[in-house]
Amino acid sequence: MSPLFPALAARSTRPALQFGDRTLSHAELAAVAGALATRIAGAPRVAVWATPTLGTAVGVVAALLAGVPVVPVNPKTGERELTHIVTDSSPALVLAERGAELPPVLAALTRLDTVTDIAPDAVPLPAEPSPQAPALIVYTSGTTGPPKGVVLPRRAVTATLDALADAWQWTEADVLVHGLPLFHVHGLILGILGPLRRGGSVRHLGRFSTDGVARELSSGATMLFGVPTMYHRIAEALADDSALAKALTGARLLVSGSAALPVRDHERIAAATGRRVIERYGMTETLMNTSVRADGEPRAGTVGVPLAGVELRLVDETGAPITAYDSETVGEIQLRGPNLFTEYLNRPDATEAAFDDGWFRTGDMAVRDPDGYVRIVGRKATDLIKSGGYKIGAGEIENVLLEHPGVREAAVTGEPDEDLGERIVAWIVPAQADAPPSAEELAAHVGAQLASHKRPRTVRYLDALPRNDMGKIMKRALHG
Repeated sequence: MSPLFPALAARSTRPALQFGDRTLSHAELAAVAGALATRIAGAPRVAVWATPTLGTAVGVVAALLAGVPVVPVNPKTGERELTHIVTDSSPALVLAERGAELPPVLAALTRLDTVTDIAPDAVPLPAEPSPQAPALIVYTSGTTGPPKGVVLPRRAVTATLDALADAWQWTEADVLVHGLPLFHVHGLILGILGPLRRGGSVRHLGRFSTDGVARELSSGATMLFGVPTMYHRIAEALADDSALAKALTGARLLVSGSAALPVRDHERIAAATGRRVIERYGMTETLMNTSVRADGEPRAGTVGVPLAGVELRLVDETGAPITAYDSETVGEIQLRGPNLFTEYLNRPDATEAAFDDGWFRTGDMAVRDPDGYVRIVGRKATDLIKSGGYKIGAGEIENVLLEHPGVREAAVTGEPDEDLGERIVAWIVPAQADAPPSAEELAAHVGAQLASHKRPRTVRYLDALPRNDMGKIMKRALHG
């Protein structure tokens, strides 16, 4: 069976991981992670205190080498949620960067420090587990109840990373830079395990900064991963930062994910650098599903086409497949493929409810362009607005609002209306707090770009939109 990390098995001397001034080659990583793997082999599960450090990456790799399922733990998780995760997953050990202070619920577990000193003797790496064996248990954000543990098998990790290698022409020559958290799919699986599987390298910034991005892209990095909040900061900085513009111009690939990147930021980055940011679409339960390809058209506002091995369909409210690729007909995305999870840990009821005759119900609503490109219009629960007999996706209205010069941030929701069923509500963070654009002005702006029934009927002004650690807007908090 082929190894998850071929370059580790081959003891490649190429750089693998860089966090600040701490660097490990693939051979060195094989040595330190291999030594740790022998100490945790046989454990049912291990938790990893997922700080943005080299020790976190070593701990995750060690557990994967040992065939022990990894539970990455967000260091910002509150006590109640953390207690639920630990109780639900029952890890036998906790791995943490040396010196990291753990909260009481984790401190009660047996702890192993993920030391990164080079082991004097390279131990043989364990045999590769079955592709169906669980690799990670990643907890959802818990927006509709206690977080659920998503059990991701090894075949889901390899299928996604290999499909992205095809879509992005990702090779061992690539050097990735990012500053994403290491407790979730984007930063950990794509951002750390992806370069390791390819035999390339990753330079983690520890904490995102435009200076860090410019520095690394100017000194050999070829790819950048980020979320919309990061790219927005880049777009804001470009006007006054020629070094950043030059660095981005030289990058091979700029990738955004976790939420939609506003068209305005797409255009500002493209105008300043000549480079287009591409977007991809994934979920904790499915890893990656679609992407704009490196050799395809980087069309703003879309998440590209299904990745190799991924089956994607849209269905209407009755569950019937939608065959129209007309850029207008909205349906829920359902998926099949080797990239999917196997179950929600200890939740057979939720696992069964998540599938429709073998198709995973994503809850994401989308349309498809005539050439198959997918455009996400929002979540079924919070972003599909039924107003005046129309089904309206919040995402396209948000993009138009963000094109208004008086709008810094925007979110769109629906709320009950006796006449329309639901009315469209725009939540606006104005560019100038003392001179916000009027509700009438914003409605006219949207009406000039979209159909009149998509105009916001109510506008509410905020100082900032509520966001989670990945930069996603928490719309349920808006109505709280």
